[in-house]
Amino acid sequence: MLDSILHFTSVIDGQITMPVFLLCTAVSLVLGVLTAVVSMFRNRTSQSFALTLAILPTIVQVVIMLVNGNIGAGVAVAGAFSLVRFRSAAGSAREIGSIFLAMAVGLATGMGYVSLAVVSFVILAAVLLLLQALRFGEQDQAERTLKITIPESLDYDGLFDDLFQTYTKSAVLEKVKTSNMGTLFELQYRIRLNGAEIPKAFLDELRVRNGNLNIVCGKAAEKDAL
Repeated sequence: MLDSILHFTSVIDGQITMPVFLLCTAVSLVLGVLTAVVSMFRNRTSQSFALTLAILPTIVQVVIMLVNGNIGAGVAVAGAFSLVRFRSAAGSAREIGSIFLAMAVGLATGMGYVSLAVVSFVILAAVLLLLQALRFGEQDQAERTLKITIPESLDYDGLFDDLFQTYTKSAVLEKVKTSNMGTLFELQYRIRLNGAEIPKAFLDELRVRNGNLNIVCGKAAEKDAL
């Protein structure tokens, strides 16, 4: 059932017939569009990335069919893909995973394993959607990155401890940076609030403590790079 359709009557004197090519291409296009849909589920992606995912399996399929056992052509194709990789900006871990899924579909259909491509896609897409629905690996919504600017005359050690005890569950000083020719300190904390929202009273008391200088409090950056 999962055998390659190229092993049967689809290849005549080493040439792939038009019906088989159209069948593989149709499957690649459908699975490519579905891969883009799965990638966009509860995730922000650009239109160009979605369009690329939709056609990537077909591109890989055509390349594999053109190589068709030719080692020299295979090496040339690998070199071309390497050049494209190093000329492209790195994406998020999820985007890279979607690209690998699209390429795997293209490889399978290019070698004639149409049923295997469909079954593999269904399993992986179902697992991905299930984990996404369960919010697997999602960061704590109460976790924030807090950046506070203070004059260099203030001793930042323990300066805000009483406020952190009142409004947060935990607070860790991650970075201290000088700015404005050394006249200011920029303190970066990773905090976990008592609730999901940032209390206005918390920010007001911080402003009083730091002389109404800049304060930035936002969601902690996700570390999703591979």
